[in-house]
Amino acid sequence: MTEEEVYDCIIIGAGPGGLQAAIYLGRFNRTVLLIDRGAGRTTHARRIENFLTQKTISGSDIIRIGMEQARNFGVKIIKEEVLSVLRNKGNFEVSTGTNSYAGRYVIVSTGGRENIPEIGNIHKFFARTVVTCIDCDGYHFTDKKTVIIGNSIRSANLAIGMREMYSKDITLVLCTDKLPEDYKEELKDEGIAYIVGRPKRFLGNEAVEAVEMEDGTLIPCEMVMSHFGYKLNDGFLEGLSLKKESDSRTYQVNRDFESSLSGLYMVGPLCGHDQVVIAAGEGATAALDIKKRLLEM
Repeated sequence: MTEEEVYDCIIIGAGPGGLQAAIYLGRFNRTVLLIDRGAGRTTHARRIENFLTQKTISGSDIIRIGMEQARNFGVKIIKEEVLSVLRNKGNFEVSTGTNSYAGRYVIVSTGGRENIPEIGNIHKFFARTVVTCIDCDGYHFTDKKTVIIGNSIRSANLAIGMREMYSKDITLVLCTDKLPEDYKEELKDEGIAYIVGRPKRFLGNEAVEAVEMEDGTLIPCEMVMSHFGYKLNDGFLEGLSLKKESDSRTYQVNRDFESSLSGLYMVGPLCGHDQVVIAAGEGATAALDIKKRLLEM
């Protein structure tokens, strides 16, 4: 490849972190390619209320406006799915199904995808009255009849935390009985109902009104927290030897969000932070470091 065909930075994923990095680098008059496959987790958020200066904004609006900003600063945006990232002669080679691109630096902002349980009508209420993130939507559980559905001991911890912050009327539903006896006693002491069984479907018109269990039991509710986590979108990184944290899931990064492979940066859920405002700050930090290093070159 000629020098002119090598981008200063290739950003993978148009999440808040990737877009914020693209805007910074574009304003530094750097050549930036942003590759996004579309339909990321942020676009599912109907109301984001914890972003400074935004009383409320949807995730899809954040992505749409962010892309407009990035384009205004000369960032090239293409819709493709990245299949691999390799190191090639000092640069990075980013490959999709049909094309290959070279960049001096890479920022990965691909986030994750929800583990959505197979419960009837879930998509009817999803991201409105059936949600997945306490930090994003916990406030909307305030004084509401709440059901938490999960499959691990962490769901019990979540129930106890939500009782302290938001609602005294909580029912915890676990698909299998995995709780130690001391946890069951604590739930009882906190006044949290505990049910073991499998939800069949959600009932309601505009908002969820009840959870119907497989045995026919109805659990009335106004809000549901689905607590099954999410999977990282990181399969395309398998060709790189990247160090991970002790959880064997998220990746090690330094204070500038550079991974264990020099020149490759990670922002957002890949390094453990699942919030729009935090990911945006990480993207800005990574972009500033890349700007400095490009000047040093």
